[in-house]
Amino acid sequence: MPHATATVNGKLIAEADSWETVEGNIYFPPSSMDQSILTESDTTATCPWKGKASYYDVTVDGQEVKNAGWYYPQPKEKAENIKDHVAFDKSKVTIKSD
Repeated sequence: MPHATATVNGKLIAEADSWETVEGNIYFPPSSMDQSILTESDTTATCPWKGKASYYDVTVDGQEVKNAGWYYPQPKEKAENIKDHVAFDKSKVTIKSD
């Protein structure tokens, strides 16, 4: 069975047996994440086909990692499968899948 994890400084922040993969990024479903460590960021970005992305800062053991993850609260039609799923910046969060 496939399995994916996201960790920051060795602490598990997301874990899923099913997820969406888009453009090489694993999008974790909302239920697979530790919501208590996520804080909404003021950062946004726009993708021509996915829509407007919002960002999260992640706080682990008192250390804040700015803009560590992003999600699409209102994606365009072609990206509906990733609505509210969170992908993480691979330079800030360790992502593993098998």
